[in-house]
Amino acid sequence: METKVSGGRAVAKDPGLEELRGDCARMAPHWVVPAASAPAPVPPSRIHGVTIPSASVRLIADMSEYGD
Repeated sequence: METKVSGGRAVAKDPGLEELRGDCARMAPHWVVPAASAPAPVPPSRIHGVTIPSASVRLIADMSEYGD
């Protein structure tokens, strides 16, 4: 961030968009992105104890026109 003098004192100047883009471009190589891994599928026999309120079921059933 640059500073400019106003009335004999230093005032912080907000960085412009180009300066922010440059900062991001310089920092990007330092960011490590972990390899994406897909979660393992869960067998249906392990899915239990899930309850859906009837109002939610009705809401989803009413949205059938948006699905397949």
